This record gives sequence, structure tokens and C-alpha cells, in this order.
Amino acid sequence: MELIRLAAARAHRDEVVRVANTHTVVFQCSDADTVEVAASLVGQLKADFGVWLVVSSAYPAQMAARDVATLAAIIPLRHVVVEASSNSESHADVLRALLTNDEVNFKNDVATIAGAYNRPAPPAPITVWSYDNERLVSGDDVFSKHGGEVNDTSEVTYFA
Repeated sequence: MELIRLAAARAHRDEVVRVANTHTVVFQCSDADTVEVAASLVGQLKADFGVWLVVSSAYPAQMAARDVATLAAIIPLRHVVVEASSNSESHADVLRALLTNDEVNFKNDVATIAGAYNRPAPPAPITVWSYDNERLVSGDDVFSKHGGEVNDTSEVTYFA
């Protein structure tokens, strides 16, 4: 399996759809909110899709989990990549914990969550990846960057 990170501007949504309907894409919008732009692709995506989210103190993993759960009800979301300036795996763990219908009681080095719910859970399983040092990690699965290209409309990075 290969994941393709596609960073593109909102105006190039047609290219995102074209690539996503033939490859497994994790999309990052370069000039607008990634989740909002991904939601605008409703009805156009025919294959599994992903988003690349950058978490921070201004956009913590807890908020990303809320957005992911909502987005998964709108489009065929199957992959989420969590990027952070540090502790990306810990931020990804927060997201994983919150993508259930169950009460969440969770603590790690980036969050303490007690008695929280993020319902409804996504309608299909979502693989949450952390981005760390040019690698995508989800449990025992590790994909390394093996190339990329930049053109007038997007930046593409390949992971396998």
C-alpha cells in the first residue's frame, strides 16, 4: 500500500479529486482549513480518502478528533495523518482514543481526558498515522517517504 500526501490550494480541488479517485490520498489544504475543503468534496470522492492535520496548542488533537468524526460522516474518510512540532505519536493517540462511542478516560504526555465522549464514532474504521521524521507510523505499520514532486498546483509526497 502507498499513501500519497497531496498538498494543494482550495482552488485546485478538482485535481485533488482526480488523484484521490485513483490513489489513496491524504490531503492537506495549503491555503484554507483542510477539514472544510475536504468536506466540500462530498459526492465527488469514489475511493478511500485521508486528511493531513497539523495539531498545535491552537488546534489540539481533541478538536481534530471532533472534526475527523464529523468529516467521516460526510466523505469516505479512512486515513488521518497527525503532524505536530513534537510528540506527534502522543497527539495521534489522543485522536485514536476519541474516535469511539465509548467514554474516554485517557492520559499521556500531551493530554488528560476524563469522562469525555466524541459521538458518534466514524461509520467506518479510520487509520490514524503520526508523522515523525519523514515517516508515517500507525502501530506496527511504518511507511517511509520515498519521493515527491512539486508542480504549479500541488506538492506530492509518496509514502510506502
